[in-house]
Amino acid sequence: MKSDFLLAITQLSAEKNLPSEVVLSAVEAALVSAYRKDNFTPSQNISVKINPSSGKIQVWVEKAVVEKPSDVSSEISLEDAQQINPDSQIGDSIMVEATPRNAGRIAAQTAKQVILQRLHEAEHSAIFEEYADREGDIVTGVVQRIEQRQIFVDLGRTEAILPAAEQVPGERYRIGQRLKVSILEVVRTNKGPRVILSRSHPDLLRRLFEMEIPEIFNGTVALESIAREAGYRSKVAVSARQDGIDPVGCCVGLRGIRIQNIVNELNGEKIDVLCGARTPLPLLPMLSVRPRY
Repeated sequence: MKSDFLLAITQLSAEKNLPSEVVLSAVEAALVSAYRKDNFTPSQNISVKINPSSGKIQVWVEKAVVEKPSDVSSEISLEDAQQINPDSQIGDSIMVEATPRNAGRIAAQTAKQVILQRLHEAEHSAIFEEYADREGDIVTGVVQRIEQRQIFVDLGRTEAILPAAEQVPGERYRIGQRLKVSILEVVRTNKGPRVILSRSHPDLLRRLFEMEIPEIFNGTVALESIAREAGYRSKVAVSARQDGIDPVGCCVGLRGIRIQNIVNELNGEKIDVLCGARTPLPLLPMLSVRPRY
């Protein structure tokens, strides 16, 4: 049967959506600080191991091998050292188990806050790694709150920001509304990772085309160029990669249903689909420099 301490670690792992190995490692590192403070000197090298099956805690301290120890907290006799490691010699260092009698109490009390801090750090790192490689991707979130024209969007594991500069002119947002947004940037801050979203970036339109039009997703039709004036109009140049394929027809769809789905997602933004090679589209006043956050 698992100990209460191990059950608590398992629960923390589930609540924070982190691997149990990550949680155990964080707890062990936290306990090193706790035990060093209460049972050892600040300069001593100690390590803590938690048995993942039983939850048993073992504390190990590094001691110097000497002929006759003068400080038993940091030294061990050659005879005792050789009982642990027969190859030990004077001048060596050896790790000796020195689990305090009050190990369980310290684990439950002193390390609590440190453990939570380490878990927050591990959680922030996991969130950053999850979203850092997804810049330009589309995600769906729910509007949580609106503050000073900034929209806070719940993505599930984290709350992201849709700044005023990345919103579409004329769009109105409400709490509880589901939004498709493009991940513009992921940055580290003192309060954890910050995910910046966009509704106005051309990448949103590009990903919507890839999601809605199978020929673009599988490479039969290529998206050559996009120019967008968010909220008003966009122009998209497409080309066929196979003979006999009508790239514009693929994008428009039967009775315009494919392009209409994209237009609906962008709240009526007009979209022109052109057949052309990869050349700049001569059309719209686009922002040449986008703000960073």
